[in-house]
Amino acid sequence: MGILVGIGQALHLWFRPFLVACFYPNIPWHIRWRMLLLQPTSLLTYSIESFPYLFSRPFEIEYLPVWPDRCVRALVFKTSGVAKGRTWRPLHIDIHGGAFLGGLPEGQATFDERIANETGAVVVSITYRLAPEHTFPAAIDDVDATIRWIQEHAQSRWGADPTLMTLSGASAGANLAIGSTAQSNCQPSSQVGPKALVLFDAAIDLRLAPSEKPRPQGFPKSEPLRVLYPLFDAYAAPARAKHMDDPRLSPALSRRENLPDHMLFIIAGMDIIVAEQLAFAHRINEEDRKQAGWTGPRVETVVVDGVPHGYLERE
Repeated sequence: MGILVGIGQALHLWFRPFLVACFYPNIPWHIRWRMLLLQPTSLLTYSIESFPYLFSRPFEIEYLPVWPDRCVRALVFKTSGVAKGRTWRPLHIDIHGGAFLGGLPEGQATFDERIANETGAVVVSITYRLAPEHTFPAAIDDVDATIRWIQEHAQSRWGADPTLMTLSGASAGANLAIGSTAQSNCQPSSQVGPKALVLFDAAIDLRLAPSEKPRPQGFPKSEPLRVLYPLFDAYAAPARAKHMDDPRLSPALSRRENLPDHMLFIIAGMDIIVAEQLAFAHRINEEDRKQAGWTGPRVETVVVDGVPHGYLERE
């Protein structure tokens, strides 16, 4: 029965764009027809990400009972051996990207496996509800609840230490990773708050729609994906007017006091979200220097010139 449920969930995910376009009349038509355009890309992407793990995989698939009425699918990476001399292994939580519209944790399995192998950490790569069916705050609500559940159960379930937790995320997942610091259990005042964040192509300022974001110098004048921009905004657009100052939607507004001491941004240089990441890093580092006397940067940035959003997933 479990296998059949898993197959059903996989098929639903792989054909979500088609199903949403045809069977969700409450979603505006200008979103639904664009979902149809997304279907071929979704099938191709999910195939590339999933097929390498059909018969052998470096992770276990678990369904975490986070909510009374549904579970959260997660990939758990745990290497053999001991926890690098510790009683409990470090804990790392990774959050996949996909413009809040899709994505699989399998897409980041190579990165997650490397983290597990090189640090001895238990790595848990989690999922969340997707737009356009589920708009803000569905995704961040899921991530908040899942992180809280993992903090409470990591030791008994996987032998991982929630007081040695780090977070990472890509694109939308990076937004959710930083956004989670708005909850008290993910702040420095909490014993189980994350000790560091690693963020790839972080979409952290959703106050502007994709079409309104500043383009970096040298950005192509022709934007083939422009037709999909309303889709990329489907998570934030319905909530934007009421949540312009909400750091759970736009983590660029996060308060320095709520952030861990170590943050690393890996930034694709040919991307419409370059400016918001650099502005965030500059603000936090300046506030640290002026208000707390920091001499070094809390937020470090690495800009990879000339590469597009999501380039690491194509490596």
